[in-house]
Amino acid sequence: MTIEMKIKGLMIDPITQMPIIILKDPNGDAVLPIWVGLFEANAIALQIEKIATPRPMTHDLIKNVLGQLETRIVKVVITDLKENTFYAVIHLIQKGHTVTVDSRPSDAIAVALRAEAPIFVEEEVISRAKSVDMARDAGESDRLRQWLEKLDPEDLGKYEM
Repeated sequence: MTIEMKIKGLMIDPITQMPIIILKDPNGDAVLPIWVGLFEANAIALQIEKIATPRPMTHDLIKNVLGQLETRIVKVVITDLKENTFYAVIHLIQKGHTVTVDSRPSDAIAVALRAEAPIFVEEEVISRAKSVDMARDAGESDRLRQWLEKLDPEDLGKYEM
């Protein structure tokens, strides 16, 4: 089963200094942090902040190309977690036919934001993410987990990349 998630925030991991997208179930307490690259975080931040760029960025281009091909982005789903790497698919509809495209979660989320498409996560991914050490060192992982659990929603506001 999938759970619809919303972007709760975009922040920098205080341990690894890498950007993290925080997804949250608006109807529950499920939270999923996903570490992403700087460029992907910037693309997501631009869309969250509704900042227009003078020329289309890559994710804007993807949305525009799909629109010209009369293809609609229905949703994105984060489908798996293997060896500390998340996997996602983008669900499209073109002339009544459903198509799924493999994607990195960060790219899928950036495209979904531009298309105003919902973001889903498989329940199993959330369960596995809770039990997997996402940081290399167990001590760092425990410290990060404690830090994430103590986060105040106000801490998840705007963050400059």
